[in-house]
Amino acid sequence: MNIILFDKQDITRLGVETLIATLYPQEHTLFFADTKHNLVQNLVANPDSLVVIDYALSDLNSVDSLLNISIRFPKTHWVLFSEDLSLQFLKKILCNSEFSVVLKNADFSEIKKALSLALDKQAFVCSQVKELLAMSDKGNTGNNDPLTLTEKEILREIALGKTAKEIADLRHISTHTVVTHRKNIYRKLEINNSQEACGYALRAGIIDTSDYYI
Repeated sequence: MNIILFDKQDITRLGVETLIATLYPQEHTLFFADTKHNLVQNLVANPDSLVVIDYALSDLNSVDSLLNISIRFPKTHWVLFSEDLSLQFLKKILCNSEFSVVLKNADFSEIKKALSLALDKQAFVCSQVKELLAMSDKGNTGNNDPLTLTEKEILREIALGKTAKEIADLRHISTHTVVTHRKNIYRKLEINNSQEACGYALRAGIIDTSDYYI
């Protein structure tokens, strides 16, 4: 069994590696990737693999980019293991049976089950994602906002003038992670700087004028 782990968080890589060793004590080879190019290189050498990926922190710039790679390597199964994913992304990705989705804040039992099933090339969707999709089907999501909850929270801090380091310290994450989130936010909203980010946050009600002028 070949397993490719695409995640820029050291603690996550260590945790997933340990859990896989427990769930799959048989002989397996673990590869690491931190860029799209590196991921494709690993898949070229090992096309029949399990990929565990944090899409939100990757340099994949769209869901179509991820889907194109999955089409190129049809024997690969994917576990999307991210902190937060948008509804639009989930709806598109889950049309494909080779993808499993489990959020990083899911119960440990669900994370364990997702990886266990994925090692047998079986799909799994965690309860939070199922509930989000069910609400959407009932028309209860309220809007078509392209941003995830985490991205909204980070956008608010950006709009309030906080630096990447200040946001990282506040959320207990790395500055690199904040920069990646910021890049994803700007790409999704088609904006280029903090002034435009502030304008969007004001229009979307993420901040109000009293917040901005404090």
